[in-house]
Amino acid sequence: MKNKKTIWLWVILILIAIIIGIVIYNFQQGTVTKWTATDLNNNIDSIEGDVSVNVTSTGLYVVEGYYRSGDKLYQFRSVLDQQDYYRFKDLFANKIGINYDKDSPWLDLARSLIPTLLYLGVMIWFLSSMTKGGMGGGMFGANKQRPRETKSDVKFKDVAGINEEKQELFELVDYLKNPNKYAQMGARVPKGVLMEGPPGTGKTLLAKAVAGEAGVAFFSMAGSEFEEMFVGLGASRVRDLFGDAKKTAPCIIFIDEIDAVGRKRNASLGTGTSEQTLNQLLVEMDGFGTNSGVIVMAATNRVDVLDPALLRPGRFDRTIQISLPDIREREEILKLHARNKSVSPEIDWKRIAERTPGFSGAQLENVLNEAAILVVREKRKMITINDIDEAIDRVVGGPAKKSRAMTLNDKKIVSYHEAGHALIGLKLRSASKVQKVTIIPRGNAGGYTIMTPKDESNFSSKEDLFAAIAGYLGGRAAEEIIFGKENVTTGAHDDLDKATNIARKMVTQFGMSSLGLTKYLTMAEEAYGQTKGVYSDEVAYKIDNEINTILEECYKISIKTINEHKDILELIAESLRVLETITAEQIDYINKNKKLPNEVLFEKERKDKEDKKRESGEILEFEPDEEN
Repeated sequence: MKNKKTIWLWVILILIAIIIGIVIYNFQQGTVTKWTATDLNNNIDSIEGDVSVNVTSTGLYVVEGYYRSGDKLYQFRSVLDQQDYYRFKDLFANKIGINYDKDSPWLDLARSLIPTLLYLGVMIWFLSSMTKGGMGGGMFGANKQRPRETKSDVKFKDVAGINEEKQELFELVDYLKNPNKYAQMGARVPKGVLMEGPPGTGKTLLAKAVAGEAGVAFFSMAGSEFEEMFVGLGASRVRDLFGDAKKTAPCIIFIDEIDAVGRKRNASLGTGTSEQTLNQLLVEMDGFGTNSGVIVMAATNRVDVLDPALLRPGRFDRTIQISLPDIREREEILKLHARNKSVSPEIDWKRIAERTPGFSGAQLENVLNEAAILVVREKRKMITINDIDEAIDRVVGGPAKKSRAMTLNDKKIVSYHEAGHALIGLKLRSASKVQKVTIIPRGNAGGYTIMTPKDESNFSSKEDLFAAIAGYLGGRAAEEIIFGKENVTTGAHDDLDKATNIARKMVTQFGMSSLGLTKYLTMAEEAYGQTKGVYSDEVAYKIDNEINTILEECYKISIKTINEHKDILELIAESLRVLETITAEQIDYINKNKKLPNEVLFEKERKDKEDKKRESGEILEFEPDEEN
């Protein structure tokens, strides 16, 4: 409110200065007739009395006097340059007495002072708006941006799938509600809680749930909001944040993506701004006392890049790991987000959870949202299993491009390629289970195979990783076996990228090669200032050879497996060409019975009949033109 009053005061002062300038200008000019040099020459006989000549500071000659028109006298004014003035000087001297006057010093002062005052006024107002939050954020948005204070209505019941993590945070809720209980016991509640985990796992939601359960204020800022191009503004925003929080205690301060401001100081790319901001954050976390009613919560995807001083006891005392949900947790999350939607009672949430390994909570919510949008688009009333299946495919690969033209040859290549992936999943003991195979294009992919781990575990053996690489290479292996090595296509480019990444990790991070147990840094880790494990060109050459050896070995496994079960490969590929999409149940039927499922046979028979009618002319590709 005070800021608005200051702005209006400056606006009024500027308007007054403009009005004064206009009055002085009009007073100086008066009501006069303006004559050019030609007018002055033509009317010189009508001039009466003395003519005053004022020489201005800019070198112009202002000629003023009176002339008679009829029975009345009128004032005239003519501004001449030096050339015109000397042309008429003798004429003026013979006929009229001339007084040489300089401009009034007060008028000269007014002419120079008014623009200066206006300029200074605008600059003072502009600078005050920068420091007090005016002009919608000051110069380049560099004013003191206030933290967002809200009242969270999120509760723990609104967060599904992370029960152990919620249990860790119940103590914070209890402390915020009953701080005296902990003070009497002499217990020190953590000043800071750092939540680490992949994107979309619910870190921000958990922080809001703590504030919502405790019924306290929730201050939130992103780490990037502390960083500015002006030195000192980041530190100023940290002070503002903690200052406001102390006034509102008890409360929660939540800093999202804290790695943007809390990176290791020896790895900081900035010369002073980022380090000042981090130092101020460390000081503020030390500054408020134990049991002050302010708890700092922060979220990050990379705890390894944070400064050690930030993680010591007394600052962020507790670190909570939030992982991607397992199958049971995914089922809980799906049911939670289905509460406000019209869903078919026949949906098996456990089956959907099995189809979505590696999905975060945010992705699962997006799956149900996409399914709801599909129902609205098709003007139906209820979400079915088919809608959710399509939504999963959309989240993984984008919308289906059924209108994209695919030649019979392309269709054949893609069917064998995807059948190769599926066959590896069927036959290798450690390979992932095939859930769905399709040759309908999505995104940049001509088709894809959805495979899920047979046993969700936090650890992968060397055999598991070999099977994963062989699965990615199965499509290329199938193309080589069916079409020949000279006719393989570019369809495996994404598969090769994923297979190479796994092989590189086996060599450089997991110690699963002849190079031994040494960990070798990636370029990203070196960029954060880590030095252990930096290797020479000779070692880099060996790493590349080891990666290539692993890929070649896994490719031989794929070739051998497909050659041994080529009959099943043919059946899967034919089913894909007929139905375009086949499920895990249909693939299992083919594997067990070594023949096409009935639905494939029926659809194939129907298509064969259509082709015969089309060849005989009974079915026309285009409607005839009635006018012809």
